[in-house]
Amino acid sequence: MNWLEEFLENWMAQTFVITTLTFFLAFIVRRILRQLLKKAKITRNRWDDGIISALLVPVNLGVILIGLAFATEPYPEKDGTYLLEIVPLVRELGLIVLFAWFLVNFIRQAEAILVAADGGGQSVDETTAAAVSKLLRVSVIVSCGLIVMQSLGYSVSGVLAFGGIGGIAVGFAAKDLLSNFFGALMIHLDRPFKVGDWVRSPDKEIEGVVENIGWRLTIIRTFDKRPLYVPNAVFAQIAVENPSRMTNRRIYETIGVRYEDGDRLPAILTDIKTMLSEHDGIDHKLVQMVNFNKFASSSLDFFIYVLTKTTDWVTYHQVKQDVLFKIMAIIEQHGAEIAFPTSTLHLASMPESPFEKTKVDL
Repeated sequence: MNWLEEFLENWMAQTFVITTLTFFLAFIVRRILRQLLKKAKITRNRWDDGIISALLVPVNLGVILIGLAFATEPYPEKDGTYLLEIVPLVRELGLIVLFAWFLVNFIRQAEAILVAADGGGQSVDETTAAAVSKLLRVSVIVSCGLIVMQSLGYSVSGVLAFGGIGGIAVGFAAKDLLSNFFGALMIHLDRPFKVGDWVRSPDKEIEGVVENIGWRLTIIRTFDKRPLYVPNAVFAQIAVENPSRMTNRRIYETIGVRYEDGDRLPAILTDIKTMLSEHDGIDHKLVQMVNFNKFASSSLDFFIYVLTKTTDWVTYHQVKQDVLFKIMAIIEQHGAEIAFPTSTLHLASMPESPFEKTKVDL
């Protein structure tokens, strides 16, 4: 056994053994975490999935980092003074970065859990969750950077003071960038729209479904499936409509009948009012109007003004189609017809034909 003792007393052999054990332990830890993740996904609670998923890579790298740090301890001090001095610092900084990595991963997992409908409770608005998640991740990264700088011997107070002075110059140089940032902040606070909403602007040619609200740009997918990238500062200067939040959709149509059907018009309007008051797709709690309102050039015009129960675009058009067909049927039932543009020519007298005059003279 002398050769084994001599082998273990050699610092290179000790480093090799510790390194090998480190990677073996990392492999075991990774397998254990993956098995725990599989079991966690079976449960209904998704928070355990998020924690284990966030821990998977940082813990594995942490085991390797600590093991490699221990592997340098057998190194002879006379040959590796500088290496032995920086190993504790590298280990400390590495653990700080890995902890920040875990927090960033967990915040991202928590965002997905809160947005999901089955996240163990009431779902959170996707836009709000994304905004809070981004702010928390930025805070973690900035805090990690400041701690790393403090560990390296830099003065954090000096860095903050320099940032305050340099912030003025950066503010002037990046005015548009900052305006877009604060525009995004106002969107997240006022919440005029969220991801998934259909928005449009009467001031600009902007209409589509919101896909993403970033800190500089908002991505809107137009109805012809093209992405539209709008700087967030634009939304502070324009009016924005959000049809996704409407409570009802309106049917407002003008219909004309012939002038010769004027005596039938009162009965037609009465039957149309009755039909609308009994229609399942119409919201009877809101205003319903059916009135004769205009002597047009070739028709007697009346209008209908009602609001549907549904806000779905497809269902709305089905209800509107049914209403219009029933109005057409009511008009035909009364022996009337829907008017179309016509012109009537009135002649005061007919000119005498020259052929008739010649015949008389003969």
